[in-house]
Amino acid sequence: MQSLEYEINTLFTSNGQTPFTSVGFGLGTDWFAREIQRAILQNRIQGLGSEHRTAIFPKLIFSIKRGTNLNKEDPNYDIKQLALECATKRMYPDVLNYDKIVELTGSFKVPMGCRSFLQGWKNEQGEEINVGRMNLGVVSVNLPRIAMQAEGDMNKFWQIFNERLNIAKDALVYRVNRCKQATPANAPILYMYGAFGQRLGSDETVDTLFKNKRATVSLGYIGLYETAAAFYGNSWENNEKAKEFTLAIVKELKNHTDQWGDEYGYHFSVYSTPSESLTDRFCRLDTEKFGIVENITDKEYYTNSFHYDIRKDPTPFEKLDFEKEYPKYCSGGFIHYCEYPVLQQNPKALEAVWDYSYDRVGYLGTNTPIDHCYECGFEGDFKATERGFECPQCRNHDPKTCDVVKRTCGYLGNPQARPMVHGRHKEIASRVKHIKDE
Repeated sequence: MQSLEYEINTLFTSNGQTPFTSVGFGLGTDWFAREIQRAILQNRIQGLGSEHRTAIFPKLIFSIKRGTNLNKEDPNYDIKQLALECATKRMYPDVLNYDKIVELTGSFKVPMGCRSFLQGWKNEQGEEINVGRMNLGVVSVNLPRIAMQAEGDMNKFWQIFNERLNIAKDALVYRVNRCKQATPANAPILYMYGAFGQRLGSDETVDTLFKNKRATVSLGYIGLYETAAAFYGNSWENNEKAKEFTLAIVKELKNHTDQWGDEYGYHFSVYSTPSESLTDRFCRLDTEKFGIVENITDKEYYTNSFHYDIRKDPTPFEKLDFEKEYPKYCSGGFIHYCEYPVLQQNPKALEAVWDYSYDRVGYLGTNTPIDHCYECGFEGDFKATERGFECPQCRNHDPKTCDVVKRTCGYLGNPQARPMVHGRHKEIASRVKHIKDE
């Protein structure tokens, strides 16, 4: 496991990035499975190199299941304790709650990338298949722009909303048709040698792997918070009418994608877009069009998907209760996370949130300060500046002598080594802890 971690973190793509990889684990209870799980977590806790830096990839996703590792009497409860230690020190692993994932997506599986989920699907023999399936792409809708164009008129909002969804549908169908133009020889590892679950001949159509809803294609969205704020003001989270409005939006997204799936034979899913850079781009374009709008464009970023306004400070339990109703309408991709102070001396606080989440949400991430300055020895939360982040003790910001790790959205990033877009940096700097640092 140590070799795998080092191989991934010393391998770079043609544009200089570490390969985006995710490792799912946690359900095996035999000796070999338990030793592999221990090794994954212990190596991540150890860190990379002599400075013990936090590995960004692979993303670790730990599955929690009642009867396996959830409770003290479960055989793998000790592995869960190691996962908690790892999360307090390295933020990963994120956790998948087994029963909720089955409820939301139709069967259990680990997400592709940071949050993309396949729906349950059976082949002609009635066998449940997840391995070798794929997503054909995402097109995201700018909900805050629709809200601002509606100018407070709810009927106008829904009219523009439906117009934009028709455009999104055309774009998604174009993506499907473009993928179908590929030949197996274009990517033989994927199509001919079994990576996509079948071995096609060089003259066969790749659509065999996509049709009958085997592949997914995703309709994304961003900014439910800003959309509701345009109609109901900043503090709408406790307004039942406003909450119903946001739920109606994601319900309509799902209704449309279900209709498209029946029409075209591919699984159109609703996807809570990660918005690594879209949070900046959409807001910047809307600022040019509408100017500075309070609680919408003035922040310089848009809030991810259905997430609670990151400037507010509900408890982790309140945040999860608020967000738990959305994923059933956007099961093509979602993640929840909570902001914590330093947790290394208090893993039981994190376990309380994990346990509370089990019957409420499917996929949960941990955001906790794990920055490290190698010049003065500080460990904790680096201070956000206009240019990046700096040590609050000695003001060091040299990526060679500090390790700054922040959650970009569904995955972690190192903003000193690879700076983020302006909007994402503003969003990270605006996040408020959901547990007070007493």
